Amino acid sequence: MTFGFDTTAAEVLDGVDLSGRRAVVTGGASGIGVETARALAGAGAEVTLAVRDPAAGGRTAADIVDTTGNKGVHVAPLDLAGRASVRAFVSGWDGPLHILVNNAGVMACPLGRTPEGWELQFATNHVGHFALATGLLPALRAADGARVVAVSSSAHHYSPVVFDDIQYERREYEPWPAYGQSKTANILFAVEADRRWSGDGIRVNALHPGSIRTNLQRHVPREELDRMAKAALGDRPRRFKTTEQGAATSVLLATVDGVGGRYFEDCAEAPVTEPGAFSGVAPYALDPEAAERLWAVTTSLVKESS
Repeated sequence: MTFGFDTTAAEVLDGVDLSGRRAVVTGGASGIGVETARALAGAGAEVTLAVRDPAAGGRTAADIVDTTGNKGVHVAPLDLAGRASVRAFVSGWDGPLHILVNNAGVMACPLGRTPEGWELQFATNHVGHFALATGLLPALRAADGARVVAVSSSAHHYSPVVFDDIQYERREYEPWPAYGQSKTANILFAVEADRRWSGDGIRVNALHPGSIRTNLQRHVPREELDRMAKAALGDRPRRFKTTEQGAATSVLLATVDGVGGRYFEDCAEAPVTEPGAFSGVAPYALDPEAAERLWAVTTSLVKESS
């Protein structure tokens, strides 16, 4: 079968046996996180939903058990914007981890800050996932061939990482460039993490899941989304994916071999395009020097907050 825009997560994993594999999906109680977790569980993996709302996670886990017959679906609390929450999740994990899907996120929200003073989108979408992945590194190494998946977005075209003022301390805050910066950071994380960890058999990739109507857009009026789509696409029709289709590239990268440090969309590696293209990947998101610099900056942030 040829995979593409219309492919679902279940179709990607058709015939794939993940028995004995353990997976964590952040944000696994809503949107594409649910279908990512469902597909992995359907292929036999033991799946932990890492979620802010354990009650919602419990309902989702019960539904996944019902639809897949896999009873190995668990729920654990995780607030990516809370350093103590991330540390608690990491310290509570025992044994190998074969698949980590950094799926959770916040989009284009009003200006918010963590107790450390970090801008909320950067803190949640990037720093929290960075701390989670690096904290779980011993478990990933123990898996002997782990996969880490960073869910980014075509919105990374809105902004590179602005190292001179990552936290919007001096420049005027704008929700979409802030979101774009955090999504660029997701890709740069994949580039540098794969460089550092591939020798241990850990491969890391990033992806754009596609346009999907989910709770992720709760901070953005529908009219604004339509206006932005018109600006990006012109007269071309905007095609939306179902959540099952939106999860397809995530589960592909959760199981793919021999690939790392790259950016995918529609179940295929995306071409490098100019910033503002809103398809493919911007050159600055794959820049190894920027990736190494971001790693150093983020490491400092995490250490200072420990």
